Amino acid sequence: MSELPKLILATRNAHKTEEIRQILGNKFSITDVRSFPDLPEIEETGTTFVENARLKAMGISKHVPGWVLADDSGLEVDALGGAPGVWSSSFGGEEGNHAKNNARLDQEMAGKENRSARFRCTLFLAKDGREIGVFYGTVEGRIAAEASGEGGFGYDPHFIPDGYEIPLAELGSEVKNSLSHRAKAISALTEFLEDKDLEEF
Repeated sequence: MSELPKLILATRNAHKTEEIRQILGNKFSITDVRSFPDLPEIEETGTTFVENARLKAMGISKHVPGWVLADDSGLEVDALGGAPGVWSSSFGGEEGNHAKNNARLDQEMAGKENRSARFRCTLFLAKDGREIGVFYGTVEGRIAAEASGEGGFGYDPHFIPDGYEIPLAELGSEVKNSLSHRAKAISALTEFLEDKDLEEF
């Protein structure tokens, strides 16, 4: 049996790495930039998910051989004019602090009747410094009146996907990974790669 092709995720977010690993299954041997301590920090200066995903994928791909996948994702809330959007991970004032991000979302949504929202995911694939492709996924839903659930990460305790009555954080990883924005983007990615020789491509 041949060795699985290696895929490096341009993230230091362990939750995101594990989620992508679960969704992709046995198609790749997956690691992330935490395994490469000498890699530079890539500053996310873009104003769109695509720009930031490209910055991360190309920035890392210039330093490591093989496949690099970058994910830029976020929550868009209609009553907040699409915020937090690309600033989802720092919405509460501290990068990656889920508790502060969710607290600010509660504060901003107080008294709002329109609760519609969506998660967006953009995946950017690069290899050996080349741009390979961009893949998208979106899941529509609404913001819960109160956060609940211990599963998932980020805004999962607040986001109720269409067709459900409880947030992603209560649905469990199997359900989440079948319907999430990231799952849809990864589905587009795997469809693109399906008929390609990953070692020669």
